[in-house]
Amino acid sequence: MPRKTKIPETAAAAPRDERDQRTLERIAGLADHVITAARAGRDPFLDIPSRTLSNVHYNRKKRFIEMGNARNRRHLFNLAQAKSYMQTMLVASGCKRLIEQSKTTSIRGLFYLLKHTIEGTREETFAAQEECDPVIEDVEVTLNALREELHVYASNRGAMVGEITLRDSGDEIDCTRMGSGGYSIPSIVEPSVIQFIKCNAEFILHVEKDTVWRRFNEDKFWRKHKCILTHGMGQPPRGVRRLLHRMHHELGLPVYCLLDNDPWGYYIYSVIKQGSINLAYESQRMAIPDARFLGLRSFDFERCGLSDSVIINLTDTDRKRAKQIMEYPWFAHKKAWQDEIKKLLENGFKLEVEALISKDISYVTEVYAPQRLRDRDWLD
Repeated sequence: MPRKTKIPETAAAAPRDERDQRTLERIAGLADHVITAARAGRDPFLDIPSRTLSNVHYNRKKRFIEMGNARNRRHLFNLAQAKSYMQTMLVASGCKRLIEQSKTTSIRGLFYLLKHTIEGTREETFAAQEECDPVIEDVEVTLNALREELHVYASNRGAMVGEITLRDSGDEIDCTRMGSGGYSIPSIVEPSVIQFIKCNAEFILHVEKDTVWRRFNEDKFWRKHKCILTHGMGQPPRGVRRLLHRMHHELGLPVYCLLDNDPWGYYIYSVIKQGSINLAYESQRMAIPDARFLGLRSFDFERCGLSDSVIINLTDTDRKRAKQIMEYPWFAHKKAWQDEIKKLLENGFKLEVEALISKDISYVTEVYAPQRLRDRDWLD
């Protein structure tokens, strides 16, 4: 019998104004620091947590990547830092404006909202989008707030279908009735926006690409196996990762990942499981240490009887990347993962999940995935 998941009360949305008020108070704190320093005749500064590789480490107890305590001090009265200081305060001001107006905008929209010529000069606040993006991340880490809590979102990339009903911005969405395209997972999936209403799923199957996801959806895999199907168009964006995290922790659903047999597939799994170096400051709200790698595996070429016509030769870059992944602290001491990557290098080729179509159009949904789940044949 399918498990009837009881939705915990904590999954219901907290009042939006509480979360927003907390973020507004943090933004006000930045401004208060400037005022306090000015009144005391001191040079205002910001301490920005360092988002560098040297300030990132793997927490073995928590089993995810997290940031260290290193900070970079950004001064207003330093010619080399004055513009970046101004840009940081400008982004914070723009986010404050969005929150106060109860509106959201895209990263691109925030860029245009803040872009202007500084009065009395020919200097632009931001010359290009690439100049604005890292400052948004600076504000995130400084305020210890999700980008979504700043009312800023990225474009939607990813979809979901299956045994769950949710409420999105007041609209009830039954994910068993989403047609061929599925429910488009938004960038902002916080409890103030999305609440879980009912869930009959027993697990989540996350697949790498839309093409594979469509096969699972068309074959109604989610109905036969009482699950939720998601994809993230390759490396899943923040909204997909955050929603997976919420469903795993709030609904108690195991997460299985069906990804390509190549260094990129391994890396995507690593990001879902341990978090990413670039977003280490968000790992506690995105990483899923208990996620499992269902496939495709390096040993599947022989086990599934695949033909030479589906292999893709490894490049020098693939080999280098695979060796780097072998040394990740969360893979380095796991024999199964060491054997997996060694076999990839020994094979000299990689495989896409779509290669299973050479067996049969529905081989992956009717044989491969069900057998792996039944046999508990996955990598952890």
